[in-house]
Amino acid sequence: MLNPVVTIEIFQKQAEPQIYAADQIIFTEGQPGDFMFGIITGEINILVNGKVVETITSGDVFGTGVLVGIKNRTYTAISKTECKLVSLDEKRFLFAVQETPMFALHVIKNYSERLSRLQHMV
Repeated sequence: MLNPVVTIEIFQKQAEPQIYAADQIIFTEGQPGDFMFGIITGEINILVNGKVVETITSGDVFGTGVLVGIKNRTYTAISKTECKLVSLDEKRFLFAVQETPMFALHVIKNYSERLSRLQHMV
């Protein structure tokens, strides 16, 4: 699996980073989306039904479901600290996978682990 440093390097090659202040909503549960996010710096709280279920940090990805056919966001993402994020639409994601095929496995593993954790909470 990729280590966070390699993942961050992949993100930095893809797009201009966006800065989010602490406690800023990135997206909300049920909202439509068409891109995923990668965390360059900072921490993100993942909330389901208004409850924090996970905190993720540099090198992690989130919001990936919309790239694999999930039309609406299944959770809310709020910055816990000031964050530098990169968004990847399908085209940028595919380019990143072409450059570093292991990135696809990293994203799939991350997505499946988060989905499994969330299912066990319900």
